[in-house]
Order: sequence, then structure tokens, then C-alpha cells
Amino acid sequence: MTSQSNPATGPSRRGFFRGTAALYAAGTAVQGQSQSTAPGDVTRTLARYLVASKPGDLPENVRREGVRTLVNWVGCALGGSREAAVSNALAALTPLYPGGKTTILGRREKLDPLHGALLNGISSHVLDFDDTHLKTVIHPAAPVAPALLALAEQQKVTGAQLLHALVLGCEVECRIGNAVYPAHYDIGWHITGSVGPFGAAVAAGKILGLNEEQMRWALGLAASQPVGLREMFGSMTKSFHPGRAAQNGLTAALLAAHGFTSSEQALEAKRGWARVLSTTQKFEEITGQLGQRFELLLNTYKPFACGIVTHPTIDGCIELRAAHNLKPEQIERVDLDVHPLVEELTGKQAPAAGLEGKFSIYYIAAVALMTGAAGPGQFTDKLVRDSAVNVLREKVHITVDKSLREDQGRVSIRLTDGRILTRNIEHAVGSVEKPMTDTALDAKFLELAAVALSPARARKALDVCRRVESLTDAAAITKATAA
Repeated sequence: MTSQSNPATGPSRRGFFRGTAALYAAGTAVQGQSQSTAPGDVTRTLARYLVASKPGDLPENVRREGVRTLVNWVGCALGGSREAAVSNALAALTPLYPGGKTTILGRREKLDPLHGALLNGISSHVLDFDDTHLKTVIHPAAPVAPALLALAEQQKVTGAQLLHALVLGCEVECRIGNAVYPAHYDIGWHITGSVGPFGAAVAAGKILGLNEEQMRWALGLAASQPVGLREMFGSMTKSFHPGRAAQNGLTAALLAAHGFTSSEQALEAKRGWARVLSTTQKFEEITGQLGQRFELLLNTYKPFACGIVTHPTIDGCIELRAAHNLKPEQIERVDLDVHPLVEELTGKQAPAAGLEGKFSIYYIAAVALMTGAAGPGQFTDKLVRDSAVNVLREKVHITVDKSLREDQGRVSIRLTDGRILTRNIEHAVGSVEKPMTDTALDAKFLELAAVALSPARARKALDVCRRVESLTDAAAITKATAA
């Protein structure tokens, strides 16, 4: 990433997508109805709820979204399993931790549980294709699922238990993220890495059967292990953040299970996580209406393998290309009206590598117009350096429009014959208002899984994920996804 906003003057972010209010009204309680919690009670209240929660307490629509989250995460992990970041990490760690039993999805290599969680977290995030909680831009599953699957290969875990723990882990991450966003993000933390250890610790702690005191310790240990700077966006280290968060959270739960103590006010104390890592805190977001309001219902799934803020632009470019059968040589100039976050997060004008291309709105618009797509194949080093794409990239210009919502955008293309084509995007595909269907999500899974599995095995792996609640042994997921 090339720039960051000043917390005092940067663009306002009162919820990443304002449209989430409608979903709250339909299926959950409205945020403003949450009861305020005294700061001294936050960690204790959260731990008490987590320990008491049972699989049967989750509403059907929350369990359904948990299954969708799992399907999307496993697909992304398989799709990223052969990326250089994963291969490089395995080359570095395998000689030091040989003989492990933890499956790396889509690979033959195995590691110990802690480093297996690290690698699966990296693999699932390296394509920037994973699930997104749009209010906070947290990627919920990337730190949680790797810790759970590592444990599921060490002890008997049913699919229903795994799904329950996944939902709770994602819920805790997003609630803690709500409490400090946007100030925490504006400072420069990569919020997935900084809240991820909480989600992984909670999920692992449920599988390990932690009591209330141990769960407080696990939260405290997780609070001591935040990871991730936004400066790393566009490099392999961005995907390291959720991987390390998974590893750190799993470590926290294992230590707590064996009596390793911590502060029991880790979230809310004067020198606790929220006050140290953020200039503002909304503690009621963490404990308000626990078990009644579920942040997972606001989880979304990407149709494009890059930052969510660029998706309205991609939609507009692809739609105009298809509607007018555009060829690059017809295009004289491309003008984009974008939300301030687009310039802040994706303002890199001349990316030199595939990972950098994901953070260049100029490249993203050009490659969408050139190819009609924005999947993993559009973010290779080769294509980012392609001369024809770069000629078109130089014709792209952006204008920041603070009146736009984050899921809105406008694309205007001036052609060499003088015509001007425009497209307004009110809600990007994949947003809360235009969610990916189960059919589209399954197609995404199969396309990503093809990187590592045969078509027949990919379909079997998808079926196992879809049937997670009926599994007597959740290790069936890793068995179905090993290379």
C-alpha cells in the first residue's frame, strides 16, 4: 500500500457498507439497541457467553451462513495452495518441523498443528479472495478455520462442533473489530491480523472445552499477540497476517487449557488491547445482545480476487465491455468516480507484481476491460507487466467522490470515435444487497479447487463441506482436500 489516511482527517467510515442496516432490521437486532456494558465486565461477559453457548443455540440462518463461510474458505485455501507465498513458507519451515500430521490443504506436505495453521491461513488469504465482513473489512474465516482444522486432526471433533466453533470465532473477531473500527484501522493495523487471534483462540477453546476462567486467559493471551500492518498490503506478508493470527490464537487456547494465566480484563483494561491499539472504543459492540445479534449474517463472499473497495469499478468495466463488445484499441480514456477508500487502499499507479496489482485501481480497471474478468488469473506477475495492459492502465483516471457509498461507483469510457459510455453501480456484486448465491459460491469453489484437485475430488470436497453439520468426524474435510 502506498498511502494511509490521518486518523484525524482521513475519510470517514461509519460502517463499511451502510446497507447493512437493512439486514440488521430483517434478521438481527439493530446496533443502536445494544445495551452498554461497563468496561470492567467485557472480557468476563464475553467468556461467560462463549463457554455456555451450545451448537443448538445458533439460529438456522446463522448456521447456514457458517456453512457458506466454510465453503468459501476451503475453496480459497485450495486455490491459494500452489502460490509462491505458500511454497516459500513450506520451504522455510518443513526442514525445521518434519514429520508433522497436519494437512496443508491442496498440498502433500504436512506440518505440526501450529505451523499447519499458519500455512493454511496464508494459503486461504494469499489470493485476496476470501470472505469479508463489510462493516470492518475483516476477513473472518482466515484466522479461525485453520486453527479448527488443525485441532480436528488431533482429536475427535464432529462437524456440528466445528461449525459452532467457527461461528463463535468469527463472531468474536467481528464484534471486537466493531468496537475499534475505524480508528484502529486508520492507525495502520491490518484488522484481520489484529483481531484474528481472538477468533482462533475462542474457536479452539470451544473444541478444547475451556471453562470460563480458561477462556478469559485465552482471550488475554490472544490480546497479547496482535499481528499485521497495512504497510504490507501488496506483498506476501499480507497473507502471513491471518496465518500468524491462526497460529497465535491456537497457541493461546492450548496454553490456557494447561493453566497458563493472563489478565482477565485483557480487552477493556486501561492498558488492555482496545485502549492500546485504538484511540476510540465502543465496548457495547463486543457484549451487546450476545446470542441474539450475529455479525456473521453480514459476511460476504468475493466474486473478484482483489480488495473489496474496487469491486464496483470492476462491475462497471466488465458490464460496459460486454454490452459494447469493447476492444482496448477503441478506448481513449477511462474515468472512474470512486469512494475515498479506493484511492487510499488501491492508489498504486504502476504495480510491478501480481500481488501489487490487487492494490492498483488503475491496473484493476485496465485488466477488467482487457479480459472481462478479475479472478486469480488476472493478478499474475506476467499480466501485471504486460505492455498492452499497461498502455490501457495509463488511460485510467480517478476522481474521489465523498458522496458515494463504499459499494457504489461510476465508470465513464471515452472511445476514439467520440462516444462516451457510462455505467453507474449502485451495489457491487457480492455486497449484502447483491450477495453471491449458493450456486455461484459452489462454482467459485470448484474453479479454485481445480488448482489442486481433480474435478471428481473437488466435487467430493465441496459435498463434504456442504454436509459439515452431519459429519461425525470433521477431519473428513482435510482428508477430502489433501493433494
